[in-house]
Amino acid sequence: MLKKILLAGAMTALFALPAAAQDVVGLITKTEGNPFFVKMREGAQAKAKELGLDLRTFAGKYDGDNESQVAAIENLISSGAKGFAIVPSDSSAIVPTIQQARDAGLLVIVLDTPLDPIDAADATFATDNFKAGELIGSWAKGTLGAKAADAKIAFLDLAANQPTVDYLRDQGFMKGFGIDIKDPKRIGDEEDARIVGHDVTGGAEEGGRTAMENLLQKDPGVNVVYTINEPAAAGAYEALKAAGKADGSVLVVSIDGGCPGVENVKAGVIGATSQQYPLKMAAMAMESIAEFAKSGKKPEKTPGLEFTDTGATLITDKPVEGVPSITSEEGLKLCWG
Repeated sequence: MLKKILLAGAMTALFALPAAAQDVVGLITKTEGNPFFVKMREGAQAKAKELGLDLRTFAGKYDGDNESQVAAIENLISSGAKGFAIVPSDSSAIVPTIQQARDAGLLVIVLDTPLDPIDAADATFATDNFKAGELIGSWAKGTLGAKAADAKIAFLDLAANQPTVDYLRDQGFMKGFGIDIKDPKRIGDEEDARIVGHDVTGGAEEGGRTAMENLLQKDPGVNVVYTINEPAAAGAYEALKAAGKADGSVLVVSIDGGCPGVENVKAGVIGATSQQYPLKMAAMAMESIAEFAKSGKKPEKTPGLEFTDTGATLITDKPVEGVPSITSEEGLKLCWG
């Protein structure tokens, strides 16, 4: 009888043991609702669950909201997190807080938008944004052919503070199109007469519409429109349509590869877009933080680059010789959002 009582007591004690604490990790995005960040969050959540991590997610109230990202990092430091992945809203202003986190022993992985300087983080997992811009610039130039020499180009950029993702895509497009780049880290110092002007969109459809309206007022002859992302491209198209320019006479190019954007390529709204892979970025980040928590090992860079390249693919239904691409049908099998 005593043996049974002791055994029962031992079993009760066994089942009463608390579950092992999960390592806390974080994901901080620029905003909550952008499909790119929604897919990124889904990728992080799925991988964190698979790895048994306690994922805490945060987002800014708007694109450029550095203060909310600072507060999120401070929260993760105080929570004893092992590390976090972040898409910085301000590539420079966030650096001191990133350093505080690294000094506290957290692994910091930047996604999509490199810090300035890039080595302020432990690692960066991102699209080669310059290459993504170069792809759509080369496509636009090749599509226009001899007419590229007299193009009138509107640039719909991201934000006034010109985060890294902003100038990399913008300047990459310029290189692909054959525009002489001055300072590669600065938008707007070029002297090419084909540039009608630059305006900012906040990466949103409404911002794209307003920016396009502004640049059409400056020069109604715009026939090439570079856009920072596909929501901005959708807004630009609405402005072009209102101005009677939705007849295919204006080339619109973009970057992202979300499902709505690829559908717009299929519909002819966007001529070409460079697809990137946010789910892959986030999943790789969670794996790297889990490995760091276990072994202290930090992720390695892609050889020849200062970051880990997660890939970019040009999507268009009007291919140009010498510019590798896939069709919109193929892009829809890989899209997100």
